[in-house]
Amino acid sequence: MKYSAKEPYYVETFYKVVNIKDADSLIVKNELTKEEKEIRLYGIDAPEIRINRKLKIDEEKSHLPASLLMELGWEARNYLTTVLSVDDRITIITETKNAYDVYNRQLAYVILKSGECLNELLLQNGYAKASREYYCSKLPEYQLMNRQAQINRRGLYAKIPHF
Repeated sequence: MKYSAKEPYYVETFYKVVNIKDADSLIVKNELTKEEKEIRLYGIDAPEIRINRKLKIDEEKSHLPASLLMELGWEARNYLTTVLSVDDRITIITETKNAYDVYNRQLAYVILKSGECLNELLLQNGYAKASREYYCSKLPEYQLMNRQAQINRRGLYAKIPHF
């Protein structure tokens, strides 16, 4: 595998995608143990697809209406489903020092069958933005990828300057 984190990390294999919750979180299942868990993608944030507490916060921060944010959230999720499907096998890389968020979701870089990092594809193509909230050691690189997507008006940035 060619992808690795900068900080000490551990790698988990034999996981399949069970559910794509939105553009930055997945439910996965271990093929051997049948254990299911939620994965939150490191270093990125995509618009919400449901009315919830975070949508209200995002609406206030971005000064964009919730209805538009949810529309963008569905667009981001739809993009994700072009590169990842339910039942796809993935590799999960988690930084040892920063493994879980406040909701006890495992934070991770998700590596696709192609060897590409899902987190980075979402950023590079403008369907997620870099975020300190789900910190990772690659955050400076992610911020640069995010800025390039903004400048080049990729993905969601083709419609709006920020989200």
